[in-house]
Formats: sequence, structure tokens, C-alpha cells
Amino acid sequence: MFGIWNTTDESEQRTLAEAALEHNVHFVDPRHNIIGREQFLSMVRQTQAEHAGLSYSRSCEPQWQNNHCRYHWSIHSGDQEVMTGFDVTEVTDAGKIVKVIGFFGELDRPVTASGQQN
Repeated sequence: MFGIWNTTDESEQRTLAEAALEHNVHFVDPRHNIIGREQFLSMVRQTQAEHAGLSYSRSCEPQWQNNHCRYHWSIHSGDQEVMTGFDVTEVTDAGKIVKVIGFFGELDRPVTASGQQN
């Protein structure tokens, strides 16, 4: 999926999307709630037009549970990190992405029963 975000070639985006995303992929984050591969591609292209030159990557290895995974990601402009977050993603048995739930930023550190942060 990150390959789609990291190319502006529409033909390559489509090829990558067809390989990685189910036709009815559901993508939701604080700014979007879309369903469908075409809507996903449109969202990526609009974001790229508004924020040209950014690169998108996972910042850790995914942690898997059944057909779900979670991972942190980051967005960079050159060497400068401009945004972080994490996704929870559902995939089919064949490995195609069905759903992405994205969150911006980092979670607060957990609070213990005594009210102290770990």
C-alpha cells in the first residue's frame, strides 16, 4: 500500500492498488472515510497534489493477529519527519487489504491502576 502513496505515476498506482487492495477496500482516518479502490486512488492523488514531495513508510514491522495487523508509519519531507501515526489493517486470506483504520500521532503512555504513567 505504501508504494501507492510513493508514486505519482497513475498507471503504477493502479497496478499496485489492484495487487494490494480489494475492490471494496474501506479506508478510514481522521480526514477520510472512503470505500472502494477508485476512491482510494482519488484520495491518494488529491493528497499528493495538496502535499507534494512527501514520502510514506512503515516505521516498524507489522504485528499480526489472524488476518489483522497493526504498524506505525511516518511521513517525511526529505529528512524531516512531518507526521506519524499507526494503522490497523485487515487482509483477506490471499493477503489483499480489506480495511485500513488509520490514526494520526502517537498514543499517550498507559496509565497504571495507581494513576502513574509507565
